Amino acid sequence: MQSIRDPYNVEMVTKREMSDEHKAALAKGRNEGRIVRDYLEGLRATKPKRGRKRTAETIQKRLDAIELDLAEASPMDELLLVQERRDLEAEIAAMSNKVDMVSLEGAFIEVAKSYSASKKISYASWRDVGVEASVLKRAGISRAA
Repeated sequence: MQSIRDPYNVEMVTKREMSDEHKAALAKGRNEGRIVRDYLEGLRATKPKRGRKRTAETIQKRLDAIELDLAEASPMDELLLVQERRDLEAEIAAMSNKVDMVSLEGAFIEVAKSYSASKKISYASWRDVGVEASVLKRAGISRAA
């Protein structure tokens, strides 16, 4: 322990050191939180979108059409076409960034029960954010918990 003087109070204030157990518990919480966050972000990223699926080929066709349209577009149309081109290029880039849900799910299963207990997260809450019942079962989280 170390004593320091509080500038707002004449009394001495004792500063305590964290125990190794406390540091380990904080590290465990940070690690579990990161794993849960990564899994939930992966679920969101791989969640099917509404409407017809777009392929890289259909996006590329539209990009080619935009290039042709830009040559004779009015300034306002040019602005809209340039933005659409940026959006489509970002969509193609996102298609190439595949999420490895198998490894994310495996890591999630290892920590989900402990994380649920420490944060008091119910089975229903996990289900509401899109975690499959089979994943929760493998993690040891039941409806009764």
